[in-house]
Parts: sequence; structure tokens; C-alpha cells
Amino acid sequence: MGRVLVIMKKILMLHYFFPVLEIEPRSGSKSCLNEFILSIFFLFGERKNVVVLGLVFNEINVGHEITNILREPVCLGGCEHIFCSNIFGLRPVDYTDNENMKSLLLLPEKNESSSTSHCSVVNTGQRRDGPLVLIGSGLSSEQQKMLSELAKILKAKKCAEFDSTVTHVIVPGDEVQSTLKCMLGILNGCWILKFEWVKVSLQNKVCEQEEKYEIPEGPQRSRLNREQLLPKLFDGCYFYFGGTFKHHPKDNLIKLVTAAGGQILSRKPKPDSDVTQTINTVAYHAKPDSDQRFCTQYIIYEDLSNYRPEKVRQGKVWMAPSSWFIDCVMSFELLPLDS
Repeated sequence: MGRVLVIMKKILMLHYFFPVLEIEPRSGSKSCLNEFILSIFFLFGERKNVVVLGLVFNEINVGHEITNILREPVCLGGCEHIFCSNIFGLRPVDYTDNENMKSLLLLPEKNESSSTSHCSVVNTGQRRDGPLVLIGSGLSSEQQKMLSELAKILKAKKCAEFDSTVTHVIVPGDEVQSTLKCMLGILNGCWILKFEWVKVSLQNKVCEQEEKYEIPEGPQRSRLNREQLLPKLFDGCYFYFGGTFKHHPKDNLIKLVTAAGGQILSRKPKPDSDVTQTINTVAYHAKPDSDQRFCTQYIIYEDLSNYRPEKVRQGKVWMAPSSWFIDCVMSFELLPLDS
């Protein structure tokens, strides 16, 4: 029975990790093969021999091959997939009893800063396939006119309302805005750019490289997250919105949850319910060493209103203000919640 459970877990890991490891093949790239081999070892680490693309790696070769892979980190977002949890809250290292394998899987953690920096550089400048689709957020009428002129020069499409085809969101200043367009742009991994990009592109009549004009922090994290094919911000999270919402309408909050890969609860979750507490999901983007990774159901209320529900922080059910929710979106992080 125990063996069956292990096999079932690994089948579920196959469903969970392969979307993370799905990347576009690059001609003649050894890294694609290495990533595939590494994923096979994650899933079937207990096997004595693993056959990959006709090659057999026995126990003697395994250590050598894995060492080479991990010492030359293949960048799929700072190599975070080595430390990410599956739906059971387990990492690849939790699936092996071999001490050598454990030390190898934990090796990048000792040099996290350098590997993360290296991986960020690899992903810098990657462009999405397809046409440019531009949208402005909070722009003046004159700025909107200039954006329209640029769209004609670049043969790009300019949208009035945000949709899934948008690739670039243009904001007037140096800071990200909490408008619906801007937040949807962040959650969809779009380029969030300063208006200066429009000016320079118009002046040179070309599409300038975006990195120099990108709003840092949250927007950049989200864009790289999408390019690396990692799960969305609220993957594994459920939200119930209680009371009235005026600052950010409830319909807009629901759109944000959906765009971020979260789920909407129609009923308020009960913290003392066995069904609620035994749900086998974890929040993908929660900090690995935080109890928040096991909190999957949030009761959201607007902290600016008079509605003050009873505070809840029990197991998988936590209460949080709408300002925390918006801050998470803007920073593209599951931020800590005060007790």
C-alpha cells in the first residue's frame, strides 16, 4: 500500500512539475536535455536506472550527471523549481533518501545569489512571440495621442480595455499604479513601462529595448515569472470576499483573483471544518519557510470600511484586509500577514 501511495504522489508531481519545466526547445541546446533529465530524477528518484532519450544512467553516472546539471544552473527563473513545493508541500529533495542526492539538490541554495543573478541575465530581453499590443494606464490625452502615433509606427495594436493579448502597459511616471489595467498587466506578465519608452521609441522610430524603461520590483518579477512558465501569483489560493468594497470594487477584485490563477469561494470557509483543513494544496508563491505556504483560503475584507469581521487565523484559513491583497498584486509576492 505504501508503495502505491508513493507512485500516486509521483504521478501527481508529474502533473505539477512539468508545467513548470515546459520551455520552448532551442536548437542544439544541451540545457533543454539537462532540464528534462533533472525533471526525470525529481519524479523517479528511487529507480536504480533511468532511461532518457535512449541513454541509460546508472547509480555511478547519476551523481556525475546531476552534479554537472546543478553546477551549471539551467535558468528557468533563478532555478527556483529546485526549491518549489508540490501540492503536498514537498520539494524534490523530500523525495529521496539518498544523502548524496540530497546534498546535490540543495547545492544551489548555498550560492543562491549568484545563481539567481545568472538566471535573471539569461531571461533579460526575451520577447513574446506575436505582435505588440499596447495599452495606456493613467495617461493624459496628449500621452494617449503619442502612444497612438507609436502604435502606427510599430504596426502595433492599441487597446482601450485590457485583454489577454496585451503585451505592454504604459504608465505616466516611474511608479506602478493600482489601476485595474496596470494590475491586470502585472498579473499577466506584461511589460509595465514608463512613458519615457514611448518618447524614445517615437524619436528613433523603432521599438526600444524595454528593460531600461521597465518598472522594477513587482512588474519585473511577474514578467520573468511568465517567461519562465511558472505558476501564477495566487496558484493554490482561494478567496472569499466579505462585506462591501468601495475603494476597489468587488467585481474588480474577482477579476484580479482569476487573472492571478486563484479561485473564488462563494461561501465563507469554516476554519473548524475538517473538510477545509484537509485540502491538499499549498500556495506556490508563499515563502518556503513560512506557515503561509499552507494557508490556502483567505477571507478578504475592506479595511477602509466599517465592516470588521471576527479575526481568523487558523490552519488553512486566514483573514486579510483588501489592502494586503492589492499590495500582493502590486509587488507580485505573497506578502507576510501580521498575526
